[in-house]
Amino acid sequence: MYTIRDIARLAQVSTATVSYVMNGKGRVSEPLKRRVLDAMNALDYHPDQVARSLKVRRTCVIGVVIPDVSNPFYAEVMRGIEDESRAAGYSVIFCNTNEDRDLERQYLSTLIARRVDGVLIASDTVNLGEHRFAKQRIPMVFFDRTPPSFSGAAVVTDNLEASRVATRHLISLGHTRIAIIAGWKELSVSMIRLAGFREALQEAGLALPEQYVKLGDVLKLESGYRKGRELMMLPTPPTAIFCCNNRITLGLMRALGEFKIPCPEKVSVLAFDDFEWISSFRPHLTSVAQPTHLMGKCAAEILVKLMKKTPDDPEDSVKQVIVLPNELRIRESTARFIAP
Repeated sequence: MYTIRDIARLAQVSTATVSYVMNGKGRVSEPLKRRVLDAMNALDYHPDQVARSLKVRRTCVIGVVIPDVSNPFYAEVMRGIEDESRAAGYSVIFCNTNEDRDLERQYLSTLIARRVDGVLIASDTVNLGEHRFAKQRIPMVFFDRTPPSFSGAAVVTDNLEASRVATRHLISLGHTRIAIIAGWKELSVSMIRLAGFREALQEAGLALPEQYVKLGDVLKLESGYRKGRELMMLPTPPTAIFCCNNRITLGLMRALGEFKIPCPEKVSVLAFDDFEWISSFRPHLTSVAQPTHLMGKCAAEILVKLMKKTPDDPEDSVKQVIVLPNELRIRESTARFIAP
């Protein structure tokens, strides 16, 4: 294994010059810098990042913990995280928990062992008061989901207002029998969206029968399919349905297809989340678009600031919570209600 002495000998420079080039410090002329880089390339030399991280007490690595890598929402957020992290000089380790809380805890412990400089996480189950991240003062920023009574740094979207706006749109089209398919009752995001839905109906003086509220057991296509079938088999089915997740929407559309119920002629559908595949879907779905890439970018930007924060910086030097607006995109899947 080659050392910086071998690099210095081949480049005919001092070991200090090699060190300056590797660390980007000190003043080194371009000709000398080129000789060092050529020598490193000739010897296929790669710095020992583990040893270097122990010396400088940072790894330039960020850990990211997400609930479901197959969800296109998180795939887009991850792109934003990676773009911003790479621009700031950090590498990223992605951990997929598959909505498993035990696996989430294991990944967090693994990231501590890997000595990451900070963590980005989408979770509403982490107990920061008990976790070693808090005790070791490793910077952590939440995105999309946050734990109950959370008071740290986070980037979220305005789910409450987005659900109000979406529901008001359905009401404005003359619908009075409006149902919702939400996610788990333990999931904070799902409950916030359900709360916004209820508030909009109350504002309009509309009743919400209990059978029109469906809580999905999982945020999967199968859940939307089962709950969609349950809604369509009611004696008085809804004329509009608000879906709180992109894959729940796909499951609902499958159920409508099997029942041969045309959308929006017989039932309007409004989806939460907006992605490229929606443009090829028929009918084109009316949806709430979340700024996914921006969410990831902002979360990574805040984390980088926290990791570079010094004890002398004021406590409020990094904004604690950023709430991003959503956008209602009206397309073909919602239409004015026409009484039979």
